[in-house]
Amino acid sequence: MNAFKELGLEDHLVQAITDLGFETPSEVQEKTIPLLLDEDRDLVALAQTGTGKTAAFGFPMLQKIDINSRTTQGLILSPTRELCLQITNEMKLYGKHCKGLNVTAIYGGASITDQANQVKRGAQIIVATPGRMKDMISRRLVDISKIEYAVLDEADEMLNMGFFEDITEILSYTPEEKSTWLFSATMPKEVSLIAKKFMDSPTEVTVGHKNMGSKNVSHEYFVVGARDRYQALKRLADANPEIFSVIFCRTKRDTQKVAEQLIEDGYNAGALHGDLSQNQRDVVMKSFRAKQIQMLVATDVAARGIDVDDITHVINYQLPDEIEIYTHRSGRTGRAGKTGISMVIASKSEVRKIKSIERIIQKEFIKKEVPNGMEICEVQLKALASKIHDTEINQEIEPYLNDINSLFEDVTKDELIKKFFSAEFTRFFNYYKKSKDLKSQSGSTSDDNYRSDNNSARFFINIGSKDGYDWMKLKDFLRDTLQLNQDDLYKVDVKDSFAFFNTDAAHKDKVLEFFTDFKQDGRFINVEVTEKKSRDRNRGGGGGGRRSGGEGGYGGGRGRGRNDRSKGSSSGFKSESRGRRSDSDSSSSRSPRRSSDFKPSGGGDFSRARKSRR
Repeated sequence: MNAFKELGLEDHLVQAITDLGFETPSEVQEKTIPLLLDEDRDLVALAQTGTGKTAAFGFPMLQKIDINSRTTQGLILSPTRELCLQITNEMKLYGKHCKGLNVTAIYGGASITDQANQVKRGAQIIVATPGRMKDMISRRLVDISKIEYAVLDEADEMLNMGFFEDITEILSYTPEEKSTWLFSATMPKEVSLIAKKFMDSPTEVTVGHKNMGSKNVSHEYFVVGARDRYQALKRLADANPEIFSVIFCRTKRDTQKVAEQLIEDGYNAGALHGDLSQNQRDVVMKSFRAKQIQMLVATDVAARGIDVDDITHVINYQLPDEIEIYTHRSGRTGRAGKTGISMVIASKSEVRKIKSIERIIQKEFIKKEVPNGMEICEVQLKALASKIHDTEINQEIEPYLNDINSLFEDVTKDELIKKFFSAEFTRFFNYYKKSKDLKSQSGSTSDDNYRSDNNSARFFINIGSKDGYDWMKLKDFLRDTLQLNQDDLYKVDVKDSFAFFNTDAAHKDKVLEFFTDFKQDGRFINVEVTEKKSRDRNRGGGGGGRRSGGEGGYGGGRGRGRNDRSKGSSSGFKSESRGRRSDSDSSSSRSPRRSSDFKPSGGGDFSRARKSRR
């Protein structure tokens, strides 16, 4: 007997499962399908992305609704347009033998009139994003007052994206006696609040542990100086020739910048972030699914809903603010029973955050060294040899072989092999032979400690953790406010009511000028240069406690800008000593990827998504 038949599914659904090639139910399907078929109930299911959740709620809904009725009976809310369309397509495949079934997708970026007309034709099931669904309800283009089943798919994702009020309002238009099924990878307090407010004694199903990472994903981290972050990314890509990855950045600006750098260096890369139009998103995702893009650089919000089974690596170019977000990032790989690797490129100061993630996902990170140039050359050479060995012979070259053979008449087989592979090896060898060994930074160097004191300026700013900043949020605020690059700010040290940060000395005047009489929410933000004194002399903190002017670091509204920097002397502040800055891989050196063998086959141009940079 078919394993899905044993779960209680009817023959026409089992036939659809057979047509799709499914043989064995996943754990979440095995646990939820019998429960949902048995009786109408509320359900909370916690499982990672890629575990078959759509089928877990899709088949029970299809079996329970009345196909002969044109009334909307099922509502599925999902966080993104991509996931909405994916669920809709899968529901249609599951119900391919259900004559008269109408599953309609409602999402932004498409004609609301066309979607309303599809609903009017009798949509038993609506799959929708919260924003567009709320809009259609307000225009009275859809009626969900008689639905019997409501599904919140990727509930934590929707709430992370700020849809709490939208979901609350949408569910207020549904009947109280419906069954609500909530599927989520993690269980933050907002998800618990939704469950408490709209569900009646829900049955809870957990696959693995709450917030636990996928068992098919291994986790690695590489410690480098902040200025080596991009070089480390390129080396990780070069060390994995068959990489098919999503690279996560924390901001749209970094996402676009990293993608453009990769494209310029000859990698098949693309950007996915909120500044792209819907058409640009569609083009990038189509290229990524077709593997014309091998390295998709994305923000967390833009990447939500990406469901591609063959992703080999997730690379955290920057760690996220919330640990739950890391769980979602790593869940993009290791899907559909396949294995995957989640990598973190981290500064030394971020290692403690990795330890926190380990405790939550109950997985150990393996510390690894960034491969050096010769290791990469070896990997690339072996990959090329394997590719050539497995290449099928194109018989169309037969007419040209006589000329080619005559060219190599005086060359032995061994010499021919050496010449052939030298063409590829020499390119990588020349690129990497003078590059620095990033391993030397990974074990002992903190975030940019190798910068020279003489080329650095250290600043005091009167905002701190009491104002909601940690070092990462403050770094983002300063970078976006001052229009500096990610690596132009370093040694960010946040205290309760004030903080310190460094820039290269070349930026000192720009920083001071910008923060002259600068206000945020009606409050003056005071920035001053600290004096450089020895660590031992200032170990006691000197005037550190008094520096804030006794008003929570506000500085009493005085001493703002360059003209008043003498007020509230900075002499008590210590300035850490820094070693010499190492030379990074020369940006003028030609990337080994910049050869015709490695250029995108149509993927590089549409992934550019050119935007004006502020």
